[in-house]
Amino acid sequence: MSIAIGPYIIDQPVILAPMAGVTDRPFRQLCRELGAGLVVSEMVTSDTRLWNSRKSRLRLDHAGETAPISVQIAGGDPEMMAEAARENVRRGAQIIDINMGCPAKKVCKKAAGSALLRDEKLVADILEAVVQSVSVPVTLKIRTGWCPDSRNGVAVARMAEDIGISALAVHGRTRACGYHGQAEFDTIAEIVREVKIPVFANGDITSAERAREVLDYTGAAAVMIGRAAQGRPWIFREIAHYLATGERLPEPSLDEVREILLAHLGELHRFYGELMGVRIARKHVGWYLKTLAGSESFRKTFFQLDSAEAQHASVHEWFERRITRGAQAA
Repeated sequence: MSIAIGPYIIDQPVILAPMAGVTDRPFRQLCRELGAGLVVSEMVTSDTRLWNSRKSRLRLDHAGETAPISVQIAGGDPEMMAEAARENVRRGAQIIDINMGCPAKKVCKKAAGSALLRDEKLVADILEAVVQSVSVPVTLKIRTGWCPDSRNGVAVARMAEDIGISALAVHGRTRACGYHGQAEFDTIAEIVREVKIPVFANGDITSAERAREVLDYTGAAAVMIGRAAQGRPWIFREIAHYLATGERLPEPSLDEVREILLAHLGELHRFYGELMGVRIARKHVGWYLKTLAGSESFRKTFFQLDSAEAQHASVHEWFERRITRGAQAA
């Protein structure tokens, strides 16, 4: 079933969550190609004075991306958030996403991210300022509350809908929980019952079957996938296929994983340049290799490589050896 966010129709109920240091442009484009209905950029600070750093410039680069381009902003000052929203729209954003879900201490210390959930008046001021400042749809990402004794996600969701938020993503933990324990979906189910806007369920959804269970339990319009996509970007097509047919897709072959990884590696090197690209590629390749048994020693070797050419060649050779061994064993 398709989902409307303003004028945009999302045709797959599986969405890539914004993750700082992960969902850069190469990764977003890859996830779209592999079945994500919508991808959301890495969080950008609302302080436009800091946008001249190389890191911010790269986060603000959406060249060649498939519409709709959704950009997440974070901050605790309504006027600065409104200005950041306007400036992102001027640079091509088609959806503005507000971060009130990040539990990181660095973000929360600045009264941004999920720290805002303690102050519902400030939440309302920020939402109103951003919604009124742009003509594009505004979405919101929250947690279920500040702490287990203060799960105010339902109240915030109602307020967000009243103010004009177009869709809401909810992570099934509180700010105090960080990423510990298990995500709970009762609060998300209650939010779905209370609002008419699309709700996206997020937290601990690591398989197609789990996605089906969460959607059935909560009634949410879509699932939002975060950490489970690291090293497994094909999870989006697996979930989309399972939700549509009830059938599990086979795991990608080693040959396909190699092709996906090499293409991703090349895009990282092109996007960041060799020096920075080589460094950033290490963590992405590390995530892929973690999903493959017997890759520990190669992972250590790969992390020592310091050129794009060496990285590309070593990945190609390692997979070639694995594929050849598999063919001989068969």
